[in-house]
Amino acid sequence: MQIEILGCESFGARSLACVVNTDERTIVIDPGVALARLRSGLSPHPVEVAAASRIRKKLLFALEGATDIVISHYHGDHIPMKTEDPYQLPMEALTSLEKVKFWSKGPEKISSLSARRRKELSDFLGFSLPASEGKRSGNIDFSSPVPHGVREKGFGTVMMTCICEEDEVFVHTSDIQLLDREAVLTVLACKPTIVFASGPPIYLAHRIPEIGKEAFENALLLARNVDTLILDHHLLRSFEGYEWLKGLAGKVENRVLCAAEFMGKEPELLEAQRKILYEKMPVPSGWHEGYAKGEAGFEEYL
Repeated sequence: MQIEILGCESFGARSLACVVNTDERTIVIDPGVALARLRSGLSPHPVEVAAASRIRKKLLFALEGATDIVISHYHGDHIPMKTEDPYQLPMEALTSLEKVKFWSKGPEKISSLSARRRKELSDFLGFSLPASEGKRSGNIDFSSPVPHGVREKGFGTVMMTCICEEDEVFVHTSDIQLLDREAVLTVLACKPTIVFASGPPIYLAHRIPEIGKEAFENALLLARNVDTLILDHHLLRSFEGYEWLKGLAGKVENRVLCAAEFMGKEPELLEAQRKILYEKMPVPSGWHEGYAKGEAGFEEYL
């Protein structure tokens, strides 16, 4: 089994995308990318826009060879989108998907916005996306719905993916954020060797009390029972999240790291640096409008 992480906050943009190659299948999970529309009152810096562009290119390349595409839920950083902003992966860019098998979160317990996006993608593809929760296909298992963050707080549910090959078991947990013990126990029931998960959104700790003790206890339980735990996404939208990750890693013997480190790269927490980026590299008024129209590039910021 070969695992390549395609996008994550440690690569500079919002995503939890990966591609898993087994002997018989190429499985792309959550092919989406996005940027926070506002952080510190600021729009995405061109350096972030460049990072999102790099991730889009990797996603499109991976999708060209996919046998299976998995959609864990319908947030804009996890799926191809009917264009809402120029930083995401537009569904119009998708090609040659006639022979690809789709596995996706069903229509239950999703917001009206997610339901609209699900329908838009179905309409584009020309068929209704399946409800894959609880199903199995060869060496792939899909979980029953698990909470997107804290249970029963109105954040909806997501679908996790478990892929097995020989002695390796990989679980993509999507956005569980380690905020629900039952979801973590569901992951451990798969007896995984590698887990790729969204960590808790430390930058929102003032709004979500469970991010404190409960999230760390759940993370510790997972880290002690998995050979390699990759935590990223919500967790690395702040420098405090990276410190939290390193604190967790220091308490266990197993590998605990972010997506960039798993791929042998240095983390680039660009969203966390947005204010700093604007101070170091000011952006002319109207740049974002020009980029959306194809009239502005980001090369001078690299």
